[in-house]
Parts: sequence; C-alpha cells; structure tokens
Amino acid sequence: MVTALPVSQETLCPAELRQDLTAHEDPTPIREYGEETVREQSYVTREEEWRAWPPGAGEDPTYRVVAGGQFRMLKEPLGFLKLLEWLFAIFAFATCGTYSGEFRLSVECVNKSESNLNIEVEFGYPFRLHQVYFDVPACKGHEVEKVFLMGDYSSSAEFFVTIAVFAFLYSLAATVVYLFMENKYRENNKGPMIDFVVTAVFAFMWLVSSCAWAKGLSDVKLATDPDNVIEGLEVCKKEGNTCKELKDPIISGLNTSVVFGFLNLVLWTGNLWFVFKETGWSAPFAKYPPAAPEKQPAPDTYADSYNQGSGYVQQDSYGQQGGYQPEYNQQGYGQPDPYSQQGGYGQAAPTSFSNQM
Repeated sequence: MVTALPVSQETLCPAELRQDLTAHEDPTPIREYGEETVREQSYVTREEEWRAWPPGAGEDPTYRVVAGGQFRMLKEPLGFLKLLEWLFAIFAFATCGTYSGEFRLSVECVNKSESNLNIEVEFGYPFRLHQVYFDVPACKGHEVEKVFLMGDYSSSAEFFVTIAVFAFLYSLAATVVYLFMENKYRENNKGPMIDFVVTAVFAFMWLVSSCAWAKGLSDVKLATDPDNVIEGLEVCKKEGNTCKELKDPIISGLNTSVVFGFLNLVLWTGNLWFVFKETGWSAPFAKYPPAAPEKQPAPDTYADSYNQGSGYVQQDSYGQQGGYQPEYNQQGYGQPDPYSQQGGYGQAAPTSFSNQM
C-alpha cells in the first residue's frame, strides 16, 4: 500500500530558487486573450540597440562598425588580401627606403705614418653611389685622395619605393571603403570595376619595380664590395702598399625588400580573381546546373499506389448517372423492421387476408 505524503510548495520550490526565478523573469508585458496568454515581443531596431548598450557607445563610429558586423569583410578573401597588401607594402618600402650601410677597409703604406688603417665608407638609399666618396692616403707624404664609388642606382630604388607607398595608400583607402562604404562600393558595380583596374595596374607595377630593383640591388652589391673597391684604388697597386678589407656591408635588409616586392606581386595578382568576381563580368559565362525534376508525392494507401501505377480508376457503376437510385428514406421505407424487435417476431397490423377470414 502506497501512502501519499503531503508535499508543500517549499519542498518543490525553495524560497531561494523562487527568488532567483523571479529576479530573472522576463519583464515583457503579457496580454490575455480568453484562455490563451500571449507574451508581447518587443522588436528593437539596430539603431536602438547601438544607443541602448553600452551607455554612451551609440555615437561611437567604431562601435557602430563592430555592431553592424561590417568587419566581416576582413574575413572574406577580398578584404583579407587587401589587408595583407597594406601590411606587405609597409615592409617593402620600409626595408628599402630606410636602409643605410657601410663598409671598412685599410691602406697600409710603406711609411707607416702615412697609413690609414680604418677607412669607413657609408652609403644608403637612394643609392646615388657616384656621390659617395672617402679619403684614401696617397702614400706620398701626407697627401690624401678622394675616391668616389661607381654607379647611380637611384632610379630603380626610388621607383620601387614609390610603387610600395602608393600601394600602401590605395590598400588603406580600399580597406576603409570595404568597412564603411560597402553599399556605395557595390552600387552599379562601379566600385568593383575601378578596383579591378587599379589592382591590375598595381600587379603589373609590382612586377616591373621588383625586377628592376632586383637588378639594381645586384649592381649595388658589386659597387659596394670592398674587394672591388680595393681593385680600383691606384694606391693599392703600388709595390709595398697593402690594402685590406675590414668589414663587408650588411645587405640582408635590401634582400628582404626584394622578397617583399615579389610577395606583393603574388598578392595583387591573386586578388585580381576575387575582385573580378565582384564586377559581375563572369555572370554571362557561368554555367548553372539543370533544375532537378519535381518528385511525385508518395501514395497514402496501397489502393492509391495501384491506381496510380496501372492508370486504371474504378468508377461506381451505380452512381447518380445512368442508373436507378431509390431513396430509402422516403415514406414506406423508413419504418422500423418488425423482425428486429427483441423477444421474437413482433406483431404488426392485421393484413387484408386475415380480415377476410
């Protein structure tokens, strides 16, 4: 035998839990319609959300961009590659445009007092080496000769840095347009078309400038090699004088600039495809798959499947057309059956035959 124990409201729902549920209760107003209770849903616009939370952030444009979800462009290939182009352009012109190096050599004359054992030669961007000179002892008393380096490689270096700076500015401007003016960018496809043309021009410019600067850098290495400089000094060709190389210039930064130049070429060339898809020029050449045929609904019963499969539909030969349909509910046919009564045959009114008897 099971005995029902009294259960209080405190046992089912303790006071602490009821207080917590009350504190988290939805404050949305409730309307009652008969037996149904409908809770109103408050629809808040995006503008109201910006101004509602956090306090004072509704007027902040940075918060508007984040709340509007416009940073999603940076997650797409179009915006992500543009951000990489902006970053790699900085590395390209920074490693080339800020370079300065030096090399050192020594000239030891027969007369030790006339020697110079530490000659420093400094050079840097824009690599107009024919303007760089250094003093070399002539080993004739205390006479000093001015020696100039050979070559002017400013054209290729400045061209490379100029392309990098303009690419940096355009990438920054395009990123701002992607984030803040996406609707205007896609309006009438004018933005993607201009973006595609400019991207193609910069891809070609990166190819030309990187190749030119790579050739110019190889010439700079030859012109600033201490061994080659010593071979060109007349004082070092005299017997008894000794010229030595003390320090080679560090060219790793310039090598990095060439690498970043070709990386920018790869980025801008690859970005052409994603910008091209935004222009809509590829739409006439797109091949769409054929539409799938509509499936017939499954039959509910076996009879339906039989009729649908064989094409034969059985019709009622006793329908309303072409046959006699008596109405059994009319007078004479709607009387109760005398044989359906309980307890045997029920008696009915005497027939005409019994009356005659």
